[in-house]
Amino acid sequence: MSGWRPLPPAGREPPIEDHGLIGDGSTCALVGRDGSIAFLCVPRFDSPPLLCPLLDPDRGGGFRLAVAGATHSRQRYLTGTGVLVTEIRSPDGTVEITDGMVLKHGAVLEEDSPAGTGTLIRLVRVLHGRPNVSVYFEPRGGAAVTGSAGELRLRCPQQGLDAVLRCSRPLPRQHGVRLGEGERLWVALQWRPGARAPGDEAGDPLAETVRLWRAWSGHLVQDVPHRQLVHRSAITLKLLDHFANGAIVASATSSLPERIGGDRNWDYRYSWVRDAAYTVFALRRIGLPMEAGGFLTWVLDAVHASGGPRVVYDIDGRPAPREVIDPELAGYRGSAPVRWGNDAARQSQHDVYGEVLDCAFQWAATGGAIDPGLWDRLTSLAEAARTAWARPDHGIWEVRSSPRPFTYSAAMCQVALDRAARLSRRLGLPGDAEGWEGDARAITRHILETAWDPAQRALTEHLAPGGGLDASLLALPLRRVLPADHPMMVATCRAVAERLDAGGGLLYRYLPEESPDGVGGPEGAFLLCSFWLADNLVGQGRVGEAVELFDRLCTYSNELGLLPEQLAPGDGTFLGNFPQGLSHVGLISSAVLIARTAHGLIPELSTHAWFP
Repeated sequence: MSGWRPLPPAGREPPIEDHGLIGDGSTCALVGRDGSIAFLCVPRFDSPPLLCPLLDPDRGGGFRLAVAGATHSRQRYLTGTGVLVTEIRSPDGTVEITDGMVLKHGAVLEEDSPAGTGTLIRLVRVLHGRPNVSVYFEPRGGAAVTGSAGELRLRCPQQGLDAVLRCSRPLPRQHGVRLGEGERLWVALQWRPGARAPGDEAGDPLAETVRLWRAWSGHLVQDVPHRQLVHRSAITLKLLDHFANGAIVASATSSLPERIGGDRNWDYRYSWVRDAAYTVFALRRIGLPMEAGGFLTWVLDAVHASGGPRVVYDIDGRPAPREVIDPELAGYRGSAPVRWGNDAARQSQHDVYGEVLDCAFQWAATGGAIDPGLWDRLTSLAEAARTAWARPDHGIWEVRSSPRPFTYSAAMCQVALDRAARLSRRLGLPGDAEGWEGDARAITRHILETAWDPAQRALTEHLAPGGGLDASLLALPLRRVLPADHPMMVATCRAVAERLDAGGGLLYRYLPEESPDGVGGPEGAFLLCSFWLADNLVGQGRVGEAVELFDRLCTYSNELGLLPEQLAPGDGTFLGNFPQGLSHVGLISSAVLIARTAHGLIPELSTHAWFP
């Protein structure tokens, strides 16, 4: 466990980095270092928020286990699990709070099946002294409350939800209870009808949940640098996985700002095809191939149901809801507006073709079956990519300006065609393998001819002169569009590192003044791009520089090993939705690449390692 740190003064909103994540494969929650639940949507990731004091401490509700006079705290996870421990110290004593969402007895987390029980357990234990502990619960919008002090039944009209709050001992409404050393109490919030309450006779009500998490995490590979951070990243990605059907959400939250006081505030509680495909790529490399199959089935069903690929879906595979601005919430530290829903679902982004085909290729590479029905859906996507690559779209960064012919989008259409050709040949599947391969090569040639800017000595954001620099092009070697040591990639890598530099090994994804995005204003450094830079350095044979950069990037995680979407240049303050799946994907992928090189294996991103 990390060292004790002072708690923020009363009334001051805690920094984003002062939180941990718990979940059960249906939803998740942020738990603050002060003993509060800062963000919780039930029964699903994308449900209306039951608690969101992180977005407005006055109107976002709250669920706090408050220790009177608390001065310092620290947090840790139980090893190999999604169960979080917070220790809070006061002049009267020290309290340990263990938070977890209860999993079903005997659940197997590798399987696509529901595992949650709809129960959040908060277990309090006094380590020493006689501190005063009080329980405060108020859902956003209030609730009609009935029942006794030990079991409150809550009707929450704003969420259309009935819930139960149970406690192992009756608690006074106005004052806390003073607990002696070794004494315990538990509080359970339950939102699923028929959920059983834990009992003191059961001992530790989270013991089975801990066992199930460790059974799953025991499959993770061990021989990687910063192993504990890599494993925590894998568990974090699993906490963003909807166990029942394989959907993977991009982040746990909505509207945490990319700039304090700015309006770059988006809802990330949905499944982006791009983000989820990167996630299964990372999990497969760390020893967890089953998640790739679950996601592939889910996304192809979603594409089929919606009549074609979309950028972002809700958990059920429907287009994410339209954006609405919440007029009631002030936003994190006044960063309004707060948004629910995401209009990116109505954008055109052609990289989705390559994301799905590459995911299928990974699935087949680990022994997954491609049956005729699945192959028909995949080939239809490959055929669509043959023409989509040349049409303008909104790109990987989802610009809200006019569409442009983005280089990354064209490159991912190349991936779609390349993977279709390889699958057809390797598995003897019917299709125009020769034509797909030829079109993929033609797209690569077109990128090299039209995206290259001699003045900037770099490939630029779109397939035309005058484009700005774009850090997403650092991902081209990862997707095997170009090797990292191709002269144009080496030059692009150098240009991005120099001109998009945010200091401390961090990168901006682009410069809004050079690449208009329809939003405007500055943002933080985008953490994933720095991991991509480390990958390119490995592929160029600059392994020492890559390791140095990777080590530095690992220092930006919080005390629990969690990463945000963006960081404020200069002080490393967390920005954007949290935790961010793509940042953890980047950490895993870079760690695996560095580990391969340390064992004398040819870097996967170099010319000499080009896959057959």
